[in-house]
Amino acid sequence: MSIVSTKPYLLRAIWQWCIDQGFTPYIATAVDEHTRVPPGYARDGQIVLNLAPDATGQLQMENDFISFQARFGGVAHSLVIPVANVIAIYARENGQGMAFEPELEEDAAGLEDEAVDGEEAAGTEAVVEDMGDAAAQARAEAADGAGDASPRPPRGSHLKLVK
Repeated sequence: MSIVSTKPYLLRAIWQWCIDQGFTPYIATAVDEHTRVPPGYARDGQIVLNLAPDATGQLQMENDFISFQARFGGVAHSLVIPVANVIAIYARENGQGMAFEPELEEDAAGLEDEAVDGEEAAGTEAVVEDMGDAAAQARAEAADGAGDASPRPPRGSHLKLVK
């Protein structure tokens, strides 16, 4: 029997503390193939999300995933965030919260276990390069699709306080 990480419990506790104090809970999370967020909102492989009750619908904070519905640009999206990808949870108003060390995926751990002698670093680099290539390809496809439409004007934060 494996021991469950304390991370999901700490996330729920800090979220509840933010709500009790009247603060707005935000999470910062790494975006990868296991994360479901609206395309185009993640920057540098990360996204910051407002988890306030009035900004989310059907919020579920389980031991493995955080799932909820939120609006981006007026369009409702269903989001799924692996708890392992959460980098931090904090109150927007004062920055108090907790940061977490990034957790390695089971796949990456499997690669390291299978590596022989000095190949461990090479296996890890290959995973990083593949994700970088995928991100570059997604950016190129987005640029190709956006070429026929007028470019979007720069805007402020995509997170909005809903009252």
